[in-house]
Amino acid sequence: MTTILGYARVSTAGQDLDGQLAALAAQGVECGRIFTDKLSGAVNTDRPGLVALLHYAREGDTVVVAAIDRLGRSVAEVTRTIADLGERRILLRALREGIDTGTPTGRAVAAIMATLAELELELGRERRAASRESRRSRSLPATKPSKLSADRQEQLRRLAATGEPVAELAAAFGIGRATAYRYLAASRE
Repeated sequence: MTTILGYARVSTAGQDLDGQLAALAAQGVECGRIFTDKLSGAVNTDRPGLVALLHYAREGDTVVVAAIDRLGRSVAEVTRTIADLGERRILLRALREGIDTGTPTGRAVAAIMATLAELELELGRERRAASRESRRSRSLPATKPSKLSADRQEQLRRLAATGEPVAELAAAFGIGRATAYRYLAASRE
Protein backbone atom coordinates (compact mmCIF):
# COMPACT_ATOMS: atom_id res chain seq x y z
CA MET A 1 0.00 0.00 0.00
CA THR A 2 1.41 3.37 -0.98
CA THR A 3 1.31 6.36 1.31
CA ILE A 4 1.31 10.08 0.59
CA LEU A 5 3.71 11.85 2.93
CA GLY A 6 4.36 15.55 3.33
CA TYR A 7 7.34 17.60 4.40
CA ALA A 8 7.37 21.26 5.41
CA ARG A 9 10.31 23.35 6.59
CA VAL A 10 10.93 26.94 7.64
CA SER A 11 14.35 28.43 8.22
CA THR A 12 13.76 31.28 10.66
CA ALA A 13 11.71 32.02 13.76
CA GLY A 14 9.73 34.71 11.90
CA GLN A 15 8.30 32.17 9.46
CA ASP A 16 5.49 29.73 10.07
CA LEU A 17 4.48 26.47 8.48
CA ASP A 18 0.81 27.37 7.93
CA GLY A 19 1.03 28.06 4.18
CA GLN A 20 2.98 24.90 3.48
CA LEU A 21 0.71 22.78 5.70
CA ALA A 22 -2.38 24.13 3.90
CA ALA A 23 -0.84 23.35 0.50
CA LEU A 24 0.00 19.80 1.60
CA ALA A 25 -3.49 19.27 3.04
CA ALA A 26 -5.02 20.48 -0.26
CA GLN A 27 -3.02 17.72 -1.99
CA GLY A 28 -4.57 15.08 0.26
CA VAL A 29 -1.70 14.62 2.70
CA GLU A 30 -3.14 13.56 6.06
CA CYS A 31 -2.11 15.69 9.04
CA GLY A 32 -0.45 12.73 10.79
CA ARG A 33 1.72 12.03 7.76
CA ILE A 34 3.34 15.46 7.53
CA PHE A 35 6.89 15.80 8.82
CA THR A 36 8.14 19.27 9.74
CA ASP A 37 11.28 21.17 10.70
CA LYS A 38 11.64 24.68 12.09
CA LEU A 39 14.73 26.88 12.32
CA SER A 40 16.73 24.63 10.01
CA GLY A 41 18.35 27.17 7.71
CA ALA A 42 21.77 27.15 9.35
CA VAL A 43 24.34 24.81 7.87
CA ASN A 44 24.97 22.86 11.09
CA THR A 45 21.32 22.64 12.15
CA ASP A 46 19.83 19.16 12.25
CA ARG A 47 16.57 18.46 10.47
CA PRO A 48 14.97 15.65 12.46
CA GLY A 49 11.71 15.94 10.50
CA LEU A 50 13.42 15.24 7.16
CA VAL A 51 15.46 12.42 8.70
CA ALA A 52 12.27 10.88 10.12
CA LEU A 53 10.48 11.24 6.76
CA LEU A 54 13.32 9.56 4.88
CA HIS A 55 13.41 6.77 7.45
CA TYR A 56 9.62 6.28 7.32
CA ALA A 57 9.13 6.43 3.53
CA ARG A 58 8.98 3.16 1.62
CA GLU A 59 9.15 2.16 -2.04
CA GLY A 60 6.05 3.36 -3.89
CA ASP A 61 5.27 6.15 -1.40
CA THR A 62 4.94 9.75 -2.58
CA VAL A 63 6.61 12.67 -0.81
CA VAL A 64 4.89 16.03 -1.35
CA VAL A 65 6.62 19.36 -0.66
CA ALA A 66 5.32 22.88 -1.21
CA ALA A 67 8.56 23.82 -2.98
CA ILE A 68 11.65 21.89 -4.01
CA ASP A 69 13.95 24.10 -1.92
CA ARG A 70 12.32 22.74 1.24
CA LEU A 71 14.34 19.54 0.75
CA GLY A 72 17.70 21.19 1.48
CA ARG A 73 19.73 24.33 2.01
CA SER A 74 21.70 24.08 -1.25
CA VAL A 75 21.23 22.77 -4.77
CA ALA A 76 23.59 19.90 -4.02
CA GLU A 77 21.70 18.95 -0.87
CA VAL A 78 18.30 19.11 -2.61
CA THR A 79 19.65 17.02 -5.48
CA ARG A 80 21.11 14.41 -3.13
CA THR A 81 17.73 14.08 -1.43
CA ILE A 82 15.95 13.76 -4.78
CA ALA A 83 18.48 11.14 -5.91
CA ASP A 84 18.04 9.22 -2.65
CA LEU A 85 14.26 9.20 -3.11
CA GLY A 86 14.64 8.09 -6.73
CA GLU A 87 17.02 5.25 -5.86
CA ARG A 88 14.55 4.04 -3.26
CA ARG A 89 11.68 4.35 -5.80
CA ILE A 90 9.88 6.94 -3.74
CA LEU A 91 8.01 9.49 -5.86
CA LEU A 92 8.37 13.24 -5.30
CA ARG A 93 5.89 16.03 -6.01
CA ALA A 94 7.04 19.64 -5.63
CA LEU A 95 3.94 21.80 -5.90
CA ARG A 96 5.41 25.23 -6.75
CA GLU A 97 7.68 23.90 -9.51
CA GLY A 98 5.20 21.32 -10.80
CA ILE A 99 7.75 18.51 -10.52
CA ASP A 100 6.29 15.02 -10.25
CA THR A 101 8.78 12.15 -10.58
CA GLY A 102 5.84 9.87 -11.30
CA THR A 103 5.79 11.36 -14.82
CA PRO A 104 8.44 11.15 -17.53
CA THR A 105 8.82 14.95 -17.57
CA GLY A 106 9.22 15.08 -13.79
CA ARG A 107 11.88 12.39 -13.88
CA ALA A 108 13.69 14.30 -16.65
CA VAL A 109 13.67 17.53 -14.63
CA ALA A 110 14.95 15.67 -11.54
CA ALA A 111 17.70 14.06 -13.67
CA ILE A 112 18.71 17.47 -15.04
CA MET A 113 18.89 18.85 -11.50
CA ALA A 114 21.07 15.90 -10.45
CA THR A 115 23.35 16.45 -13.43
CA LEU A 116 23.71 20.16 -12.66
CA ALA A 117 24.56 19.45 -9.02
CA GLU A 118 27.16 16.90 -10.09
CA LEU A 119 28.60 19.48 -12.52
CA GLU A 120 28.70 22.07 -9.72
CA LEU A 121 30.65 19.67 -7.49
CA GLU A 122 33.08 18.76 -10.27
CA LEU A 123 33.71 22.41 -11.15
CA GLY A 124 34.41 23.10 -7.48
CA ARG A 125 36.97 20.28 -7.41
CA GLU A 126 38.61 21.65 -10.55
CA ARG A 127 38.77 25.17 -9.09
CA ARG A 128 40.36 23.88 -5.87
CA ALA A 129 42.91 21.83 -7.83
CA ALA A 130 43.76 24.86 -10.00
CA SER A 131 44.18 26.99 -6.88
CA ARG A 132 46.55 24.43 -5.32
CA GLU A 133 48.55 24.24 -8.55
CA SER A 134 48.74 28.02 -8.73
CA ARG A 135 50.10 28.19 -5.17
CA ARG A 136 52.68 25.52 -5.97
CA SER A 137 53.82 27.32 -9.12
CA ARG A 138 54.26 30.55 -7.14
CA SER A 139 56.09 28.64 -4.37
CA LEU A 140 53.55 29.73 -1.80
CA PRO A 141 53.00 27.37 1.11
CA ALA A 142 49.90 25.23 0.73
CA THR A 143 49.49 25.07 4.49
CA LYS A 144 49.12 27.54 7.30
CA PRO A 145 52.28 29.12 8.71
CA SER A 146 53.71 27.63 11.92
CA LYS A 147 52.04 28.76 15.13
CA LEU A 148 55.41 28.94 16.84
CA SER A 149 58.62 30.46 15.56
CA ALA A 150 61.68 28.22 15.29
CA ASP A 151 63.04 29.63 18.59
CA ARG A 152 59.76 28.94 20.40
CA GLN A 153 59.65 25.41 18.94
CA GLU A 154 63.16 24.77 20.26
CA GLN A 155 62.13 26.11 23.67
CA LEU A 156 59.14 23.72 23.63
CA ARG A 157 61.45 20.79 22.80
CA ARG A 158 63.89 21.65 25.63
CA LEU A 159 61.09 21.90 28.19
CA ALA A 160 59.52 18.64 27.01
CA ALA A 161 62.93 16.94 27.32
CA THR A 162 63.01 17.91 31.02
CA GLY A 163 59.83 15.90 31.61
CA GLU A 164 57.26 18.68 31.61
CA PRO A 165 53.80 17.31 30.65
CA VAL A 166 53.04 18.07 27.00
CA ALA A 167 49.47 19.14 27.80
CA GLU A 168 50.75 21.81 30.20
CA LEU A 169 53.39 22.96 27.74
CA ALA A 170 50.80 23.24 24.98
CA ALA A 171 48.60 25.41 27.19
CA ALA A 172 51.55 27.59 28.19
CA PHE A 173 52.58 28.11 24.54
CA GLY A 174 48.98 28.74 23.43
CA ILE A 175 48.82 25.76 21.06
CA GLY A 176 46.87 22.52 21.01
CA ARG A 177 48.30 19.24 22.28
CA ALA A 178 48.31 17.79 18.77
CA THR A 179 50.36 20.75 17.53
CA ALA A 180 52.81 20.36 20.41
CA TYR A 181 53.23 16.64 19.67
CA ARG A 182 53.72 17.46 15.98
CA TYR A 183 56.57 19.86 16.81
CA LEU A 184 58.15 17.29 19.14
CA ALA A 185 57.88 14.56 16.53
CA ALA A 186 59.47 16.82 13.90
CA SER A 187 62.50 17.33 16.14
CA ARG A 188 63.06 13.55 16.33
CA GLU A 189 63.05 13.14 12.54
